[in-house]
Amino acid sequence: MAESSESSGKSKDRKARMDTAEIDDLLNQEPRTDAKELEAIPTKVPHEGDGYLPPGGASIGTVLKQIGDPGSTLTEDDLCRINTRKGLLQLLEKRGVDIRDVRKRLLYEHELRQLQVELVKFQRWVQHTGARIAILVEGRDAAGKGGTIRRFTEHLNPRAMRVVALPKPTDEERGQWYFQRYIRQLPNKGEIVFFDRSWYNRAVVEPVMGFCTKKEHQRFLQQVPEFEHMLYEDGVTIIKFWFSISKEEQAKRFEARRQNPLKQWKLSPVDEKAQELWDAYTRNKEEMFSKTHTTYSPWIIVKANDKQTARLESLRYVLNLLPYKGKEEALIRLTPDPNVITRFHRKMVELDL
Repeated sequence: MAESSESSGKSKDRKARMDTAEIDDLLNQEPRTDAKELEAIPTKVPHEGDGYLPPGGASIGTVLKQIGDPGSTLTEDDLCRINTRKGLLQLLEKRGVDIRDVRKRLLYEHELRQLQVELVKFQRWVQHTGARIAILVEGRDAAGKGGTIRRFTEHLNPRAMRVVALPKPTDEERGQWYFQRYIRQLPNKGEIVFFDRSWYNRAVVEPVMGFCTKKEHQRFLQQVPEFEHMLYEDGVTIIKFWFSISKEEQAKRFEARRQNPLKQWKLSPVDEKAQELWDAYTRNKEEMFSKTHTTYSPWIIVKANDKQTARLESLRYVLNLLPYKGKEEALIRLTPDPNVITRFHRKMVELDL
């Protein structure tokens, strides 16, 4: 057995030591492989806004035509070339693909999958223990809130998980206590609920856009700590994320939405005024932090200019926070990066990058 293994290893070494001339000869040969024998290679076309940066400043449309559009797909010759290291590099260079971007994307997908495996284990623990988890995802428009929630929920059991994204209140709801419609959405025993924007609409968006009075805004800020303390005492775990992006990054993402027909639905009149009212949002956000950050319900700031990094570190924060079964057997780092995930403290001067 040892001799066979050694022989096999030498054979692999000989193949690995093919010189450049041999590789060039192979690349210049006509492909002989039967198309039916070629393995199907699943590809994922980079999407605008998912952290993919086109090489050389090319537009997304140009890159898509190069590597994904019908009529510009990989040929049989291309498939033969990618069986060699040099051939693969030549093909990527020819198609205008930056290998660093490809490597970053592959590493991201690998880490995301491992963290999602841990999330499945985490959800089982929540169901088994009867825990109630409320995850609030807040931030400026286009900060990446929805995309992060999708990565959280992609492989979770929908019977023990919900995503809450409430529309504007009805006439009936306007006559109720402000928190009343959110109370109906709180997690039940053994359930995780993600709030894509939450009761904190009244802390930032509503006062900035004139959707509530100054008196209603101030009453809300006074009541929130008491409301969340009652939930805490009743056993509800509240995790409050604020996704922080720069003004320049927000403008870039808005433009990407305008250019992408699949994302134009995300633009709203509120979004259109976000850049113009940037400073007003900042003032209200800082007041919200100062009056609603508590030891039992702290604000967790996520630096979100890099969407992929923000998603991974947010998942890590949640997994690291609670003692779910099987946590010690994780095959990936669960401690969040302190350069991306920070807990709000009162000495912070600037939260938006």
